[in-house]
Amino acid sequence: MSANGYRDYFKVLGVERSADADAVKRSFRKLARQYHPDVNPGDATAEAKFKEISEAYEVLSDPDKRRRYEQFGQYWSQAGGAPGGAPGFDVDFGRYGNFDEFINDLLGRFGGAQGSSGFGAGPGGFGFSGGFPGGFPSGFGGPATGRSGTLNLDAEATISLSFAEAFRGCERTLAVNEERVQVRIPPGVRSGSRLRLKGKGNLQPGTGRRGDLYLNLQLQDHPIWRLDGDQLRADLPLSLDELALGGEVRVATPDGEATVQVPPGVALGRSLRLKGKGWPVKDGRGDLLLSLTLKLPEQFSDAERQLLEKLREARSLDPRREWMRAAQL
Repeated sequence: MSANGYRDYFKVLGVERSADADAVKRSFRKLARQYHPDVNPGDATAEAKFKEISEAYEVLSDPDKRRRYEQFGQYWSQAGGAPGGAPGFDVDFGRYGNFDEFINDLLGRFGGAQGSSGFGAGPGGFGFSGGFPGGFPSGFGGPATGRSGTLNLDAEATISLSFAEAFRGCERTLAVNEERVQVRIPPGVRSGSRLRLKGKGNLQPGTGRRGDLYLNLQLQDHPIWRLDGDQLRADLPLSLDELALGGEVRVATPDGEATVQVPPGVALGRSLRLKGKGWPVKDGRGDLLLSLTLKLPEQFSDAERQLLEKLREARSLDPRREWMRAAQL
């Protein structure tokens, strides 16, 4: 910054004054990754540099602000812009899960409908408000204009849910346009489910009209459970003797432990069905399907090995005889 308070934003971003929007964006991405506080924890100099390049990008990525900046220099913000000199800039880094979320949200806000934020923004560029006072637009980055010329006041965001949250339902509190919004997510939602929050979208300046906010739900993978339509699936590991002899087996379900009956001599891959123990649906619950798998120990004990040797000696069945005959060409 010069002695008179003037920042050369082109020099800050390391681009020529003739640089187009794509060149400005590329340079900002490169510098932002270099100076982001997550990459330089505790480095006040890097954080100050990061805020400077972000401020420069705010101005140069906005055609109107850039025009005024090129025309009026250090007085650009008084020429039809915000009063009080250069834009304020304060970043709440803690509200972002990772660096890419921050960059995508930032580019989505400054780039209008061209970008998609790390929260799954669609037209209008959704971003949770709070953390960008002064030089940043509030809420969703402003309404976008569609190809037909109509103003699109709706906004979108993606919410990631754990399997348990989607199964049982949950509540989430979102910060939207400087307002805390309580969202009730019903039990049984799945990836692709969409919730509509009426009147929580983009605000049309000067009219008070506000669009709707659409929440796209995504389920996180679970190490055991898989969702298959209305049915819940899982692999059920069984020991060799349980597969051969059958019997009662304790299993886990979303509602807690249960007991199932394994038929003797059951084939691997067969599924046991527990009715009404699956995924929540409109009229109750789907079914739970447990696919039988074989779980062998990494090393058999001496006693187990002796029993298996005796089993091999006593076995009368050739398991591959019919298979060998049918496999001949």
